[in-house]
Amino acid sequence: MSGFDIFAIALVLLIIFTLYSGVKTVPQGFDWTVERFGKYTGTLSPGLNLIVPFFDKIGRKINMMEQVIDIPEQEVITKDNATVTVDGVAFYQVFDAAKASYEVANLNQAIITLTMTNIRSVMGSMDLDQVLSHRDEINERLLRVVDAAVSPWGLKVNRIEIKDIVPPADLVEAMGRQMKAERVKRADILQAEGQRQSEILRAEGAKQSQILQAEGRRESAFLDAQARERSAEAEAKATQMVSDAIGKGDVAALNYFIADKYIKAFGQLADSPNQKVIMLPIEATGMLASLAGIGEIAKATFGESAASAVAAARRGGSVPSAGTPPKPPVPPQQA
Repeated sequence: MSGFDIFAIALVLLIIFTLYSGVKTVPQGFDWTVERFGKYTGTLSPGLNLIVPFFDKIGRKINMMEQVIDIPEQEVITKDNATVTVDGVAFYQVFDAAKASYEVANLNQAIITLTMTNIRSVMGSMDLDQVLSHRDEINERLLRVVDAAVSPWGLKVNRIEIKDIVPPADLVEAMGRQMKAERVKRADILQAEGQRQSEILRAEGAKQSQILQAEGRRESAFLDAQARERSAEAEAKATQMVSDAIGKGDVAALNYFIADKYIKAFGQLADSPNQKVIMLPIEATGMLASLAGIGEIAKATFGESAASAVAAARRGGSVPSAGTPPKPPVPPQQA
């Protein structure tokens, strides 16, 4: 092989190496920075790219996809001097490869340190109860502060989440006792409220019952008064009719009136619960004798059929006629 052949082969290899050095293929999701003599000159986007061989070189290969980074555990003292252990997670994305490469030396470490510092600041300004119950507020405040701080680095923090907040064991026990006491208190309050409401409802029911009973007694008294008034009117009318009949010389009407009163009085004596022995001051047949007057009235009013019915009643006992005076009374008998 001559020297010319060797030179030709070396030249071809140099050309191939030069072309290989000037052609760069960037994968999707990454941006590469280009440096010329150590100075940043541009950024290569995903796909096929050309650079100047031997003068340009690839500086940093930056991941442009959203990334997640764990925030280590740390102890935080709250506003009310309670110590809690906190850890979290942060999601960020690079939107400027040049700033992310040359504005900060260690990107991940910077984000972790900045987030931990702000966790202590945010949670240290809150009470323990707020720290445990306002996690969303803590995440929002952390995101706002950290995102503003990393903006000069060409980053965008999309989310910061607090994973665990662990109080000391004795504090957890005290919180458990407090929660139990609070629940017992609420249960007692609800029970007392229920009893109070029950007493109110029972009182309302008793009140309504008394009102209804009073209204019933008033209505009953009103009806009794009306009944007595009508009875008195009927009695007065009957008395008036008997008086008119006597005035006209009709003695049978008087006999009917007296017999009716006598029968009612005798029934009241018989119905009395305290009377075991009834003394009859007049003979019983004297009462039946007064039925003759009833027969005369019935005959005058209803005709012969009613009079015959009264006569049949008389035949049940020895009753004198209306015009016949009654027999002399006998001494009282014991019934």
